[in-house]
Amino acid sequence: MSRAGLSCPGCGGSNVVDDDLYCQAQLVCVDCGSVVSEGTLACESEYVGGSDVSYSRTTAETKRPCMNLINGIQRVKAICRILRVNSEIEKLSLTYFNQAYRHESFIRVSLRKKEALAGCCVLVSCRLRNWPITMGTISCLTDTDPMAVGVIYQEMLKILNIEAPSFNVIDVMEAHSHEYKISSLHVPEELAENHKDLTKRAVELVELVADAWIVTGRRPVPVMMAAIYLSWQSLKPNKHRLKLNLDKFCQLAKVSKHQPALKRITEMKAVLCKLGKEIPWVRDAVTPDNVVHQVEDILTHRYALLRRALRTKEDTLLEESQASCEEAAPSQTSELVDHNPNASSAEQCELNAERTRRPGDDDPCAVEELHRDTLKSQDPAPNWGKRVLFAPPCVVHPKKRRAEQPELKDVTGDEEISDSEIDSYIRTPREAREFALTQEMLS
Repeated sequence: MSRAGLSCPGCGGSNVVDDDLYCQAQLVCVDCGSVVSEGTLACESEYVGGSDVSYSRTTAETKRPCMNLINGIQRVKAICRILRVNSEIEKLSLTYFNQAYRHESFIRVSLRKKEALAGCCVLVSCRLRNWPITMGTISCLTDTDPMAVGVIYQEMLKILNIEAPSFNVIDVMEAHSHEYKISSLHVPEELAENHKDLTKRAVELVELVADAWIVTGRRPVPVMMAAIYLSWQSLKPNKHRLKLNLDKFCQLAKVSKHQPALKRITEMKAVLCKLGKEIPWVRDAVTPDNVVHQVEDILTHRYALLRRALRTKEDTLLEESQASCEEAAPSQTSELVDHNPNASSAEQCELNAERTRRPGDDDPCAVEELHRDTLKSQDPAPNWGKRVLFAPPCVVHPKKRRAEQPELKDVTGDEEISDSEIDSYIRTPREAREFALTQEMLS
């Protein structure tokens, strides 16, 4: 670009232009090439053309955080404000997020995983500071699958070397009960309930069913929902509350229904029925339909009712075992008499001795073979969960396993017959004598 009004002192020409050389501008005469004047170095406010340097190659001592890290920090602060945690938990969450974000395991992952990482940092900080919160709450706030949150949470604990304490369902019951909008401000008076009384009753109910293996290995949210529902019905068991099922209760309380909660309600009612039958002043039959009226008495005297129910179960099993023994003894005697009714008393005694005598007593190898044959012929052991009052649901209702099909072997007729198998075909003393005589002749 030429400059008007300037002339070259060397040749006197007026064709003087700006010549930008890197960061220093100069006025140069086009005719003779003389430098008319030199400019000053460019300041920071002026843009000077040149090659751009990437952020990762800059030599600045204090680097500005990237946008994903800034968004993650803002997400951590937002989750902390939603949960209304104190400033100590918020600072600890930000510290863990800054450490985990810069690790190589999380620096090149998707934005969804980074958002779940922000929630996991808040979760571990709350658990370290005894603030009740569940992983389901974090997955809901971050809109992430609970399984993915669990994987990221375990990986973060391993990377940062954090030993987070485990929590109990009872610890988060109070926070969970506040999600149900059933106060007098939201529902009619006959359906309203105080959160403090509701939490107390639900905690007592969860403690009771925990002794009956209902809580072990189960998701906490359906268990808490079932406990809240039964507690709400039992505090004021009027007709308005009893006619509302779980679906209508969730619509009334403005919460999302969890389908497994229906099964937990059935299991809790079964436990309450077992204890309600032991209440001495209750004359009517206790069923799942009317057991809600007895919840208060059951929870008040639960330890005495548990001891009484266990004692009743033991007495019932003892009576059943004695009755089965008494039925088995006459049946065996009648079978012996029916088998040989014309035999004398001496022959019957000899026959009984032959039946009670175990074949192969003189031969240890035959004893082992007989023991194996007996184990194969016996029926599988009955389910022990049905013999006790309370057992884990996986034991009471086990999964059906495929029966192992025995391998088919070709029978040629040359197979060896063991002594125990031969003895199983012998029925009378005469056959025993003939068999012994045959063995003497062959030896």
